[in-house]
Amino acid sequence: MRESIIMKIHYGTALGAVALVAVHILMRMSQKFSDSLQYQNVIANYHFLPYALMLEVLLILLSVHGFNGLRVILLELKQGSTYEKMINYGSLAAMAILIAYGSRTILMAGMGVS
Repeated sequence: MRESIIMKIHYGTALGAVALVAVHILMRMSQKFSDSLQYQNVIANYHFLPYALMLEVLLILLSVHGFNGLRVILLELKQGSTYEKMINYGSLAAMAILIAYGSRTILMAGMGVS
């Protein structure tokens, strides 16, 4: 039962990420690629609240999906209660750190802090 829920989360985060990456790519295609990489255009993206929120959701979806996948792979390598707890808590901690750092970047860019 527990593994079924975890896999549903994994599939759901994958589908959500694919949809948001498609939106992200389409938004990048609204202007020439070289123009979209100019500093003022990148910062303008972070100042546009709906897009910044989409990037935050994308960060969370990809982090959850990636660290859950890594966790599953590592749990298949070795069994044991202590090892499994270490992998589970380590994955959660690493995911939280990545999300916090990415969120910090999005917030700082959105507020104009360099």
